Amino acid sequence: MAAASSVSEGMSVGVILGFPPAIAEELQRWRASFGDPMAGVIPAHITLVTTTPAQDWEATRAHVREVARDQAPFMVTIAGTGTFRPVSPVVFINVEDGFDACVDLHEKLQTGPLHRDLPFSYHPHVTIAHDVAPESLDEAETVLKDYRARFPVVSMGLYEHDADGIWQLREELDFGTESDNDTCSIAADAAADAAANTGGSTSSH
Repeated sequence: MAAASSVSEGMSVGVILGFPPAIAEELQRWRASFGDPMAGVIPAHITLVTTTPAQDWEATRAHVREVARDQAPFMVTIAGTGTFRPVSPVVFINVEDGFDACVDLHEKLQTGPLHRDLPFSYHPHVTIAHDVAPESLDEAETVLKDYRARFPVVSMGLYEHDADGIWQLREELDFGTESDNDTCSIAADAAADAAANTGGSTSSH
């Protein structure tokens, strides 16, 4: 668990689920191929808490740590595409297995020092193209419609949105209710599933 040496006064924070490196890198290559300028800046992820003001860093950190301690590792399957158009110019990969766990985590996290009323309902997803030309959004939605990947999630990242508009990782918080043996079993099951599905995802682009 790595903590930052200092944080900004009146900062904003976010909480995300990261992906295994091979899957994250593949999805970033796809995102770049659709002309999304954020492909090289934002790693592939599932957002649990979007940009939220946090006036008390210590209370925020303690809150997120407590939620992490009470959360067991779980499996995530991402598959197929969807879009928030016409409300927002976004194409995403759906979260299938793990959807309810993400919603539950979001509801637990968005309380206490991170409580706020959101202008939209929380919908776990993986952004693959955002704010690009309509034809690029169409391409992303079509090309990745058969994409599928499955992997275990064993931690979540607490990020600060700094003054330069960049997300900085403050802590990666391990989920804490599963035993080491149970966690290893989940990872082994994921590896077996990936092998059975020729790598667990589409080919790299």
